[in-house]
Amino acid sequence: MDRKRIYFTAYCEGEEFSLQTYEREYRSLMALLNGNIYIEDFGECKGMGRCGTCIVKIEGLPDVVNIFDRNEERTLSKAGITQRNFRLACQVLIDKNLENVKIEVIGDEIVG
Repeated sequence: MDRKRIYFTAYCEGEEFSLQTYEREYRSLMALLNGNIYIEDFGECKGMGRCGTCIVKIEGLPDVVNIFDRNEERTLSKAGITQRNFRLACQVLIDKNLENVKIEVIGDEIVG
């Protein structure tokens, strides 16, 4: 089976990372980022959407994908984040919608 590669760029602590993956290769964007870029204290609740340590800013994600899941909206609002392009990486699925997006790892920084 020929799986289509998904390419995107991640920015973390001033560094740029060109990443590639396949649809569903990882269970979430958080798992992919942790598997390719070691980010200290990133995703402490292991994907439950509660801790807010895996906040990312995503540029280029189709609006239809900006659907908040489970605890995501509440967790982001606690951090004062209302912009739809900020997401919890643990709630973002690995699929074709990530093709060519730019992801900035925010972590648990408070965004103003």
